Amino acid sequence: MRITIFGGTMRDVIIIGAGPAGLSAAITLRARDKSVLVISNPREQSGLYRAERVDNYPALPAITGAELSDRLYAHAQSLGVEFVTGRVTSAMTTTRGTSVSYGSEVEESRALILALGTAQSSTLSGETELLGRGVSYCATCDGMLYRRRRVVVLAYAPDAHEEAEYLRGIGCDVTEITSKNVKIRGTERVDSVSVDGVTVPCDAVFVLRQTIAPTSILPSLTVVDGAIASDRDGATNLAGVFAAGDCTGAPRQVAKAVGDGQRAAFAAVKYLDTLKGGV
Repeated sequence: MRITIFGGTMRDVIIIGAGPAGLSAAITLRARDKSVLVISNPREQSGLYRAERVDNYPALPAITGAELSDRLYAHAQSLGVEFVTGRVTSAMTTTRGTSVSYGSEVEESRALILALGTAQSSTLSGETELLGRGVSYCATCDGMLYRRRRVVVLAYAPDAHEEAEYLRGIGCDVTEITSKNVKIRGTERVDSVSVDGVTVPCDAVFVLRQTIAPTSILPSLTVVDGAIASDRDGATNLAGVFAAGDCTGAPRQVAKAVGDGQRAAFAAVKYLDTLKGGV
């Protein structure tokens, strides 16, 4: 089912991540006639895609990671799964379901499956405390707030330089940093970063990682030892939010991720069935 609201489209399920877990979930959901949107970084950046050889996936020995990823993607696409490419920066539960932000876009769904892969779980000193007060994960979302001001881009993602160029294009004074030894400074707001002991004054810090800590995307999500806490069916502590694959912990294997995705999809279908009669 697809519901149009406020000029946009609400899908049954949004899946964050296009790895084996996310695509397995998408395939299962489409087989049960649920509308699905998958939001992910470019698949070519994933660990699976770059794997030279995968020997432990049943019935497909010695397949390359790229070929396995391509087959999963083609299967999902043939069933009508929708795809968009973008780095998800935040999500929130709403009275209607869930709202997911990537770049300057927002999508809504009645349920959400997190298939983030091995997500970044550690944060920089000062990052959490100053989030929303000078710390941002999205240059195109928040850049205009700092036009003609000094900003630091922590360039940990492949497309970080492009976002830094966007900031320069709108008049920001940009310093790009790739070092991981960074501390973000400030009391009420960001006022500087310390890089290997050197202080760089700034008004904002854009932390651009390929993956973001689950609790940075959904602050109320329960995470244990860096993994999203979920039951056997992938249900998290948040109603309508499920998790699958490497982001739920070991073993980090393709076969396990595929099974996780299927179970999370089944659980999401059951959850959606309980919402029948509402929006």
